[in-house]
Amino acid sequence: MIQTILLKNRPKGKPALSDFQFLKEDKELNIQEGEILLEANYISVDPYLRGRMSDAKSYVPPFEVGKPITSGVVAKVIASKNANFKEGDFVSGMLDWKTLQISKGEGLLKVDKDRAPLSAYLGILGMTGLTAYCGLTQIGKPKAKETLVVSGAAGAVGSVVGQIGKILGLYVVGIAGTDEKVEMLTSEFGFDHAINYNTTEDMGTALKTACPDGVDIYFDNVGGPISDAVLFNINKYARMIICGAISVYNNTEIPKSISVQPFLVKNSALMQGFIVSNYSEKFPEAMKHLSTWLAEGKLNYTETVVNGFENTPQAFLDLFEGKNKGKMIVKV
Repeated sequence: MIQTILLKNRPKGKPALSDFQFLKEDKELNIQEGEILLEANYISVDPYLRGRMSDAKSYVPPFEVGKPITSGVVAKVIASKNANFKEGDFVSGMLDWKTLQISKGEGLLKVDKDRAPLSAYLGILGMTGLTAYCGLTQIGKPKAKETLVVSGAAGAVGSVVGQIGKILGLYVVGIAGTDEKVEMLTSEFGFDHAINYNTTEDMGTALKTACPDGVDIYFDNVGGPISDAVLFNINKYARMIICGAISVYNNTEIPKSISVQPFLVKNSALMQGFIVSNYSEKFPEAMKHLSTWLAEGKLNYTETVVNGFENTPQAFLDLFEGKNKGKMIVKV
């Protein structure tokens, strides 16, 4: 039995379970020369997938209605007629939301289950870690003793960014949405200070208190009013790294926000958006550092693991309710 999850409808506003369709097929998959048969083990669900569900111009083509959703997947090779892969290998790459599928091996990387848990290759040793490292180092250009603020700090990327900041000698402040997550940021991930935006009436004042020397680097995962508040606290030559804007992804109207230009001009500040593939030439360097820091115990990571292929859409929807701590992953 092969199970597949398709995009049924393009969501209007917040996605719902009704926007997904399950397909079950009772058939055999026979591989040809040069192909491999893959069995999904872990599936990554990420906020950026929401953008691909809309028929709008972006940095990647939108998903097609009636076709499978794709994201990062760790899979096991269960049959091979490809010289580069053998039965029993584990691979990671962008694959369909399918329990079984055929691939020619293009774009797949072998991963070592003895070096790290397989799920880590979708997180700390995958796109999550690469995004955190490349965004912070290439745009943030951190200098020791500077102040780094991270929004969405208890999420997959944010929690890694803050830890890398500490390794590089920064003073790190995280912003998250529950007291439990705030406690986790300081006790488990070593942040110097953390703010619960849901119980804070004046984020601007809270940030001023938490960052007495102002904000030198802002790693933005959420956008919206939280990011507006950071602008009032940036220093001269501040660098603002725009990684995501989950707070506005489901808006049906263009969000109203303060004008950023006066803050940028007044502070000679930089605001730059990015996607991780912009820095593909830095991936070997990033992986070297990430794997070394992980082995040395300098990097900690947490995962929210949802069991069951059938729960993949709900795990994705839960991202927008902040139900994840760290990386959200589905164990097939």
